[in-house]
Amino acid sequence: MTSGYAVREAAGEEDRERCFAVRREVFVEEQGVPRELEYDTYDATAVHVLAVREDGLPLGTGRLLHGADATGRTGADASVGSLGRLAVSRAARGLGVGAALVRAIEDAARGRGLAAVDLHAQTHALGFYERLGYVAYGGEFPDAGIPHRAMRKAL
Repeated sequence: MTSGYAVREAAGEEDRERCFAVRREVFVEEQGVPRELEYDTYDATAVHVLAVREDGLPLGTGRLLHGADATGRTGADASVGSLGRLAVSRAARGLGVGAALVRAIEDAARGRGLAAVDLHAQTHALGFYERLGYVAYGGEFPDAGIPHRAMRKAL
């Protein structure tokens, strides 16, 4: 438990629904990402992490793709996982939830024998990921109409 919340791998359908609720709030409602782009087939096999308040309220989420699911995003390197769908509810921002989620995803990647984690960061979040050790590479590109850059961190 950190500052009134815990971060863990999602376990079961109820936890996954909590993850999806945070993503809906942040990406679909706040940022206007079309629902059909936010949820994809990778959700079925991804490792989802969840930050929850002591009373069970979901505060944030993220996911890790690995193996064949990640290779399309990471340059066909099976030793690199793909961090994505990192979202923190408006009420929980500034509490360290995002950094705790990234650390949990990195731990999940290490536990699966991965050597690095790749991600596509919204450009406004580059500084956040840089503070956590990620390095940007390549040019800016749009994803769901939002500017992004690819980043990577060796584990």
